Amino acid sequence: MPYVNKPRPYKHEYETYDGTEAVKKKRAQRNKARRMMEAAGKVHKGDGKDVDHKTPLSKGGKTTMGNLSVKSASANRSFSRNSDSSVKKNKPKNGNSR
Repeated sequence: MPYVNKPRPYKHEYETYDGTEAVKKKRAQRNKARRMMEAAGKVHKGDGKDVDHKTPLSKGGKTTMGNLSVKSASANRSFSRNSDSSVKKNKPKNGNSR
């Protein structure tokens, strides 16, 4: 744990990462995808489901209804990741196909 017995520098974290334009753009795309699926009636607030981009945004996928699906949070977050958090392969860690 990096912040034992000292305060966490939230303002610095926001300025150096969360507040950057690239991160804001990715967050806006994820929020847009969620709103689209809510409008279609496929997900609801608090249902514990994630909206998945079949072709990840990091691999050039778009936020269109044809590229979106609803998955459980654990299934959507189980992909092997690169050091920059992008998806290594479009296959879950456990080897099951999508």
